[in-house]
Amino acid sequence: MTDNSSIDAARSPSGDPYLLTPGPLTTSLSVKQAMLHDYGSRDATFIDLNARILERLVAIVNGAGSHVSVPLQGSGTFVVEAMIGVFVPADGKLLILINGAYGQRIAKICDYYRRSYLVHESSEDVPVDTALLDATLAADTGISHVVVVHCETTSGILNPIKEVSQIVARHQRSLLIDSMSAFGALPLDASEIEFDAVVASSNKCLEGAPGMGFCVARARALEKTEGNSPSLVLDLYEQWRAMQKNRQWRFTPPTHVLLAFDQALSEFEAEGGVAGRGGRYRANCDLLVSGMRAMGFTTLLPDELQAPIIITFHMPANPEFDFNAFYDGLKAQGYVIYPGKLTVADSFRMGCIGRLDQQHMLGALDAVRNMLDQFGIDKISATCESPAA
Repeated sequence: MTDNSSIDAARSPSGDPYLLTPGPLTTSLSVKQAMLHDYGSRDATFIDLNARILERLVAIVNGAGSHVSVPLQGSGTFVVEAMIGVFVPADGKLLILINGAYGQRIAKICDYYRRSYLVHESSEDVPVDTALLDATLAADTGISHVVVVHCETTSGILNPIKEVSQIVARHQRSLLIDSMSAFGALPLDASEIEFDAVVASSNKCLEGAPGMGFCVARARALEKTEGNSPSLVLDLYEQWRAMQKNRQWRFTPPTHVLLAFDQALSEFEAEGGVAGRGGRYRANCDLLVSGMRAMGFTTLLPDELQAPIIITFHMPANPEFDFNAFYDGLKAQGYVIYPGKLTVADSFRMGCIGRLDQQHMLGALDAVRNMLDQFGIDKISATCESPAA
């Protein structure tokens, strides 16, 4: 059982609204306070802190002895682009498994880098097609790498990472994973899921501040990437080599973000790691979904496909429902949600991650009920059959 006693369930300590979003997220007061210090990038204390962070990230995937961690300045997309540029050589070919906007963004990165690629695209509410993946790898020996998004936050869908990994390994290709919205909350064990690289960022399920991405890579695979990167600043190989040499970043590191991240990782470990963090998020998700359904809202995804990260709800059909007023009204009550990003349905999203627990979910549900009362809506008119009763 997760201990949430350190979470203020009544009001954000900073006085800010709670963020029911996919990131940046609500962070603990102690994570915020960790940034109230200045460190030089070559200060021994900071260098030790940086090394500690990298060891902790490898430990999260059970990769000690086989995997290494490489940090990078910037948002999550920076390190996704770095992974593609470094691990897919100029003469390689990437198969991109797409069921949302973030898979589409990887294809755009390949266009910029002029990397050869093939796309398998399914609807945003459908997992990636593993049977098609298997058949394609059997038919096309030119494909050197496969990339998949672990949890696609366009819809909140969880993709079958383990099955994808088994298929890719059987065909002796390399797997790259964008685990931006899942790393730290959903299991990703390097002894069970074979991958060459996985990328994520500080400001998602690990509940740090935004500004840093990282790549956890199989050391043997990373060693072979020298000279692949078409970018100076996004060259993960050179960043790794520099850190091996002197434990320092090649360019000015986001020192305050790293101070916050070190504290966030301590809180992650104290909560019980992936099991504890993922367990709290799952409890948040279940409560939020059941409460919204009780008011008549319908979820895009069936429960078996719903990752406990962000939930997509169909936009109500009621003419009295005004999403802009709904959004503003929730924010006034202390809860910020997220607009939809789907092509398959008009929708909005509510996250259940960050430094939030079930009391916050209950508060958000009360705020939703208040807005329906203001609209004069007793219960939402269904836009379609709910996929899971």
